[in-house]
Amino acid sequence: MMAAGSALFLALWLLLPPVGVGGAGPPPIQDGEFTFLLPAGRKQCFYQSAPANASLEAEYQVIGGAGLDVDFTLESPQGVLLVSESRKADGVHTVEPTEAGDYKLCFDNSFSTISEKLVFFELIFDSLQDDEEVEGWAEAVEPEEMLDVKMEDIKESIETMRTRLERSIQMLTLLRAFEARDRNLQEGNLERVNFWSAVNVAVLLLVAVLQVCTLKRFFQDKHPVPT
Repeated sequence: MMAAGSALFLALWLLLPPVGVGGAGPPPIQDGEFTFLLPAGRKQCFYQSAPANASLEAEYQVIGGAGLDVDFTLESPQGVLLVSESRKADGVHTVEPTEAGDYKLCFDNSFSTISEKLVFFELIFDSLQDDEEVEGWAEAVEPEEMLDVKMEDIKESIETMRTRLERSIQMLTLLRAFEARDRNLQEGNLERVNFWSAVNVAVLLLVAVLQVCTLKRFFQDKHPVPT
């Protein structure tokens, strides 16, 4: 009965938010992804709040438009330029540790006067706050109960699973961006092939008509010789 009661207590503690920990401080910042259309000759900036002493990973990719390139800059909340790239198709940058405040991400297409760009970017946060919350429910368990259920092994397994799931989600999102870029390239190539095929067919028909008309004119110009 003692072991069953301990197991039930641990299960309820895992499912319910820890008292005094989940409600303390602001809620954790969620990861996000966004796809937008950047017009030719324009620059567009985005602001993302970040907590202090965390890890921020910014990934971007140009998935549509001529050249598949764009200028990218990343600034800290204090206005310090952290990343500056010119005419890149994609990029991955990590800021660690972060400062509390709003980070500024800018995408610049001012070098292009005709082509607009379809840009995808994703922001991934890795905060130490989650690890602190996991420690909260472990402290409420008695030492002898921790020996029975091997709390450290369970925590390590859960953390490993969470990390792998987050990485799997990030990879799937990145693969979707690659698939969208490849699809746009294929559709553009198909349009060009169809256009030039139609031009070639029109030229062939025009040449055939001209040849027939020329041959008919040759035979019509020959008059019978009088006897």
